[in-house]
Amino acid sequence: MANLKFLGISGSLRRQSCNSGLLRCVAKSLPAGVDFEVADLADIPFFNADVASQGKPAGVARVLAQMGSADALVLACPEYNYSIAPALKNIIDWASREPDNALLAGKPVAIMGAGGGMGTSRAQYHLRQVCVFLDLHPLNKPEVFANAFAGGFDADGNLTDEKIAANIAQQLAALAAWTRRLKGLHQ
Repeated sequence: MANLKFLGISGSLRRQSCNSGLLRCVAKSLPAGVDFEVADLADIPFFNADVASQGKPAGVARVLAQMGSADALVLACPEYNYSIAPALKNIIDWASREPDNALLAGKPVAIMGAGGGMGTSRAQYHLRQVCVFLDLHPLNKPEVFANAFAGGFDADGNLTDEKIAANIAQQLAALAAWTRRLKGLHQ
């Protein structure tokens, strides 16, 4: 059986982002039979139907191709003003414009996030609402909420908290099982 392909997307564009640090932890915590890559959103313009009607910008086309070839998404969701960070929402908006919602409909998703006191819980719940509309299938448990300011990350945004790292490993194993189940594959 071919390996599953997971695509990580961080809603933060900052190099030393703790949310990107969560995805770096994902890369080190993959279960057997899973490949992983991270999308780069740095050059993705805001969705604009006028721009889209003249062809997708190269960065958008690149990330949408990654989404199309991924079996599941791992979304690192920062929280801006109690909601989803613009960079993450924007790439989802671009993807949702594909005919028949082909890049998102039916795709399994794991959601995690690092932020203030409640660790992006509000933004993650908003993201789950977006997932419902787009027919994405978010994993319910385990949830990953990390407080970015409680000493669990180093100065470069890398995760150092072993408990959160273990939770991420559990979430990835659950995502692999969920993806195989939704695809009708057996382990």
